[in-house]
Amino acid sequence: MLDALTVAVAMTALALAAWCGFAAYRDQPTKDWHFIGMAVVSVLALAQLVVGIAQLTRGEKAHEGTAIFIAYLIGSFAAVPAAGFLSLAERTRWGSATVAAGAVVLAVLEVRLYDIWGG
Repeated sequence: MLDALTVAVAMTALALAAWCGFAAYRDQPTKDWHFIGMAVVSVLALAQLVVGIAQLTRGEKAHEGTAIFIAYLIGSFAAVPAAGFLSLAERTRWGSATVAAGAVVLAVLEVRLYDIWGG
């Protein structure tokens, strides 16, 4: 895995979590600019998914197993979009809180991906 990409995904996810958490604190639902932030984080997670699969196809191995590594890659890619769709259904402050929680989950998944790869 590319360590810089893992750090970039985790840091942007934490920034999104802080941003949406602040919106929830201010009693605001997710707005259009929150969805732009979610798109940026999701594109980074997609890039990590592509890089991870490319490294596996080149013959590199995850330290703790390929199946669990792929499962975590897919989960990390799906965390923020799933939270974004849930926030559309809940157009209150809790929608913003859901996105903040999903972004924190993504940051934790990034740490775990780093460990699974052998970091």
